[in-house]
Amino acid sequence: MSLIENPFFERHPNAHRITSDAEAIEIAGELAVDFARQANERDRDRRLPVVELDRFSGSGLWGITVPKAYGGAGVSFATLAKVIALVSAADPSIGQIPQNHLAALDAIRVTASEEQKRLWFGRVLQGYRLGNAFSEAKSKHVGAFETTVRRDGDAFVVNGEKFYATGALFAHFIHIGAVDEEGRVHLAIADRDAPGITISDTWSGFGQRTTASGNVKIDHVRVGPEALIPAFKGGEAPSSNGSVSQIIQAAVDLGIAQGAIDETIRFVRTQSRPWIDSGQDHAHEDVFTIHQIGDLEVKLHAAEALLEIAGRAIDGILDRPSEAAVAETTVAVAEAKVLTTEIAILATNKLHELAGTRSVLASHNLDRHWRNARTHTLHDPVRWKYFHVGNHALNGIAPPRHAWS
Repeated sequence: MSLIENPFFERHPNAHRITSDAEAIEIAGELAVDFARQANERDRDRRLPVVELDRFSGSGLWGITVPKAYGGAGVSFATLAKVIALVSAADPSIGQIPQNHLAALDAIRVTASEEQKRLWFGRVLQGYRLGNAFSEAKSKHVGAFETTVRRDGDAFVVNGEKFYATGALFAHFIHIGAVDEEGRVHLAIADRDAPGITISDTWSGFGQRTTASGNVKIDHVRVGPEALIPAFKGGEAPSSNGSVSQIIQAAVDLGIAQGAIDETIRFVRTQSRPWIDSGQDHAHEDVFTIHQIGDLEVKLHAAEALLEIAGRAIDGILDRPSEAAVAETTVAVAEAKVLTTEIAILATNKLHELAGTRSVLASHNLDRHWRNARTHTLHDPVRWKYFHVGNHALNGIAPPRHAWS
């Protein structure tokens, strides 16, 4: 376990400004090639991807959902999902880290004042990263918060403790989920070096090992009114907030599946032996292996298709989010989340089954794919996705509006 609390990264970024969907996908593909080269070593040694994250956000990809009216590319959410999946196929820890940053941007788009939008969108386009301090390990459930925000003169004071704080260790600013006196959730955005903030890499999960998803302690941290975002408004009225949060999670899982399938094909073609009863000279000629690879490809492409459909559905509710359209979009994203979860688990299991016994040798570290899939797919259990999809189809009941639906 790393105990780094203040890693060195670019504190005054000057990011590239992406202008189109095509450019975003092209840059993501180029970065993915580079990120894949040492993904195995980073996982094995638990070496945090600080340099890689500077390249990732410096490329402009962390600002591609900023609306065009504020200087961003305003790309399709289908494009965003593809970008996250491409990076996650190379290294899903890197792919997961911007999830909360991107979700916070949508919360700002939906609930912030014009002045706040200009401030935070401008900083993000410059290359500043937002880090998550949202979930709490000791509260009743994932949506319950004990962290508080209270007015103190012309500012606000935040107190609490967070866990699963993906991205916080590498962030320039920390967006803290905190409740006011009325129990309403706000995002209080604090400088990561503000007095009272302590970020610790205590993440000990066996998967997604280099996300540094540890603790953030908040002790009388002061933020100005420009940094208090009324995020609760994104759930009070129909909005894209929950769907945006969820589609990024689904894209990470799709990337894990793609990476595992690519690894399976490479290993079977170069290192696996044919089974004794196959009568073949090479493992890739085994008819049962060929069939299983075909099954994985079909299921992967089905998940890709639903993810793109979900992204286009989100695009359709950004400006006029009606109750019915938001419910349908939430269902579309839930369907994508189901298939991306299932293919991630299946593909990472099949990697070892098809590649054979030698694939479990520590020198290959191929179990990282399964560890990553098993860890990340625990985020927002799909057993509830089936329920909400079925309840909407059968009874016309809309899924709940929150970040985990």
